[in-house]
Amino acid sequence: MTRLILATRNAGKITELHAILADAGLSHDLVGADAYPEIPDVKETGVTFAENALLKAHAMAQATGLPAVADDSGLAVDVLGGAPGIFSARWSGTHGDDTANLNLLLAQLADIDDPHRTAHFACAAALALPDGTERVVEGRLQGTLRHTPAGTNGFGYDPILQPDGYAVTCAELTSAEKNAISHRGKAFRALVPVVRELLG
Repeated sequence: MTRLILATRNAGKITELHAILADAGLSHDLVGADAYPEIPDVKETGVTFAENALLKAHAMAQATGLPAVADDSGLAVDVLGGAPGIFSARWSGTHGDDTANLNLLLAQLADIDDPHRTAHFACAAALALPDGTERVVEGRLQGTLRHTPAGTNGFGYDPILQPDGYAVTCAELTSAEKNAISHRGKAFRALVPVVRELLG
C-alpha cells in the first residue's frame, strides 16, 4: 500500500480526502503533515492557488521521499477583481482571523447591490512525486455573497457565500451537503484519476 501524505495539519481536510479516496476504491495509506512534525511548514509565496499548492506538495514529497498532495483555496469576489483570492486567509492583515477577514470584506462590499455580489470559492489540489512529477486540478463553487453571516458550520467565508441554486449559505449546509458541492470536494474528486494513474 502506497503512503500518501496530505501536506496539511488540518484534520478536516485529511478526513475529507480519505473519504473521497475510499469512495473511489483507492486504499492508500493517507497521513497528514502531523506525521512529520520535524518538517517545517512551507511559505506560500506563489501568486496563484495552483502555485501555492505545488509549493507545499513538492516540499513534502522532497522531504519525505513519498508522494504528497496539497491544496490551496480561497474566495474570489467578482466586483473586487478576484480578491481576496490567495490572500483570503489574511485579508484583514492577521492570518487565520476568520471573523476579522469576514467583517472587513462585508464592509468593503456594503454599498454593492445583490446582482453584483457574485463570487466563487476556488481550490487547486496538487499531487507531487519525489521525482518531480506534478499534476494540478481545480474546483469551484459559484455563489452570491450575503450582507450578513448565517450558519455555524464550516469556517472562513462560509457564512456569507450562498451557493447558486441554494437558499442557504455554505455554513448552513451539513458537512456532507457541503462536501458534495464544495470547491475542495470537486478538486479532490478530480484528483482521484490522477492518483490512480500515477500511484496505481
